[in-house]
Amino acid sequence: MDHNIKSLDELCVNTIRTLSMDAVQAAESGHPGMPMGMADAAYVLWTQFLTHDPAHPNWYDRDRFVLSAGHGSMLLYSLLHLTGYDLSLQELKDFRQLDSLTPGHPEYGHTPGVETTTGPLGQGFATGVGMAMAERHMAAKFNEENFEITDHYTYGIVSDGDLMEGISQEAASLAGHLELGKIIYLYDDNEISIDGSTDLAFTEDVTQRFQASGWHTEEIDGHDRGAISKAIEQAQAEPNKPSLIRCHTHIGFGSPNKQDSAASHGAPLGEEELKKTKENLGWDPSAKFHIPEDVLNHFRSAKEEGAQDYEQWKVLFENYEEEYSNQGQTFSAALSRELPTNFDNVLPNFEADAEGMATRAASGTVIQSLAAEVPHLLGGSADLTGSNKTWIDDAGIFDSSDYSGQNIHFGVREHAMGAALNGIALHKGAIPFGGTFLIFSDYCRPAIRIAALSEIPSIFVFTHDSIGLGEDGPTHQPVEHLASLRAMPNTLVLRPADANEVAWCWKAALEHTEGPSLLALTRQSIPVFRRNTDNDVSQTMRGAYILADSEQDQPDAILMGSGSEVQYAVKAKQILAERDIDARVVSMPSWELFRRQEEEYKQQVLPKEVTARLSVEAAATLGWREWVGTEGTTIGLDHFGASAPYQDIYNKFGITPQRIADEAEQLV
Repeated sequence: MDHNIKSLDELCVNTIRTLSMDAVQAAESGHPGMPMGMADAAYVLWTQFLTHDPAHPNWYDRDRFVLSAGHGSMLLYSLLHLTGYDLSLQELKDFRQLDSLTPGHPEYGHTPGVETTTGPLGQGFATGVGMAMAERHMAAKFNEENFEITDHYTYGIVSDGDLMEGISQEAASLAGHLELGKIIYLYDDNEISIDGSTDLAFTEDVTQRFQASGWHTEEIDGHDRGAISKAIEQAQAEPNKPSLIRCHTHIGFGSPNKQDSAASHGAPLGEEELKKTKENLGWDPSAKFHIPEDVLNHFRSAKEEGAQDYEQWKVLFENYEEEYSNQGQTFSAALSRELPTNFDNVLPNFEADAEGMATRAASGTVIQSLAAEVPHLLGGSADLTGSNKTWIDDAGIFDSSDYSGQNIHFGVREHAMGAALNGIALHKGAIPFGGTFLIFSDYCRPAIRIAALSEIPSIFVFTHDSIGLGEDGPTHQPVEHLASLRAMPNTLVLRPADANEVAWCWKAALEHTEGPSLLALTRQSIPVFRRNTDNDVSQTMRGAYILADSEQDQPDAILMGSGSEVQYAVKAKQILAERDIDARVVSMPSWELFRRQEEEYKQQVLPKEVTARLSVEAAATLGWREWVGTEGTTIGLDHFGASAPYQDIYNKFGITPQRIADEAEQLV
């Protein structure tokens, strides 16, 4: 290959292409077409615009780059290696192999420089919106004249598939409404999907769609590097509109037989076509994973430039701390997700009350108390603020007139809300929470799963958690949701049995940083239990504890449950006492927390010797066998609910103290 006949830019772009082609071919699986088609746009973005430091991939004020089209992961891995991140060439050669740093789709926390896990289409698009929300929030709270310690863009590459997914429309609508001008997405408009031409199913005018949502749009030849550069500059000049740059590209660019074909989307080119493509690009067809020295030197200038940017920001922030010392401390506390050292003095204490209160209402009170001590709380609801009780008093609304507000109106956009929470958490600087009904966790589920996979500490406030919501009926009454969410690794499910448990469940949620936390809260009022040293509510943090113990050391039966049904277990214990059966009641707000406890504690709460065990929960019984054992009984709802006052529904479906007592007596 004669390097002199090709410009350095073209050599760099073709290096990205050939690295991607070679890695996919070596793995015998992957998606070469998108990296080949978007190499020009990505090259311009990464070498002319992206502010980042490969030596400090987590530097706070870097630009964020989201590869929403995560199937094109080799594009990102090539850029990370070439610009000097801690990602060796051998890792590219080990693409999609066990224990490599280059999995099939980008995974946050696994590969240096990967900002978020992508692959499920649309997730990256919406997660990037959350990152941009966090950027604006932090800038509004902390920037001062001559001290813009938060000033960065969220860039992304999105695909036809991303834009077909409903979550992208939710997120685009929200971003346009919020005037998030620091979002700049490059749209790979290659007109090819897995089934063939996008005309098979996708013929809308995407440009008009985004313009209607308040976006700035550009339409360019995605292989014209000058046009790409100009379009990004124009996008940056639009401070109040997010930007979509529609790049008309050729998927599988350079492949004589597979360019502009679905054949290049999700499979290796094949050895023969690979050689022909390299020849077509002016590359040595026998060279594998070849990086010309002048290309590497050019890309590696990102290390020097990044180091300068990083050091300049450090000096800026040091001066900021001197000038605005209190703000500097608050800023650092926000970045480190600092929590109160003594929650006992922060969490509200609710007096025992037989009438009680809904746990959603208790959660609202807890949020107020927390917000006073944790100023980096940022959250809201998917148009259910009054129902979810997610409002922070006197904290303002997060919108284009005041991004420092802590209350977000997500609108009826549960899926985008979930992904945006993930983006806010990944960005760092705020602890995000979002509310909706538990039934609509279905609409959040892909985002919850990304949070679980990536260990993102987003907090979901799910109210109306059972048939206890009553008259709205089975369309709104969750049945299988607790079981399915408990099945998700790294996910902390919390279903408190009274107002005081709510407070400690919030503490558990804030302290859980290895994945999302989900609070399941009641619409209906439930009793606030009387407490003493034996059933101290701080034991909520252990996942399960003895709420009401037997008179004797070893109970005749153990009644266990979560949430609003624990009160029925307490009443059933009283009925059983009249029958000379000495029962223990165990409140079990979190299976995950209980599993973490030492065996001695588990045995203390659920002694193996007691096989007469019963669980009660107004939800699917799936999973409770782990706790009741093979000889125990589960009372729940393995069918859908009904529309009626909630007391009538509980009676109809046999979730009552009387039935619990009768079933327990049979066990004994």
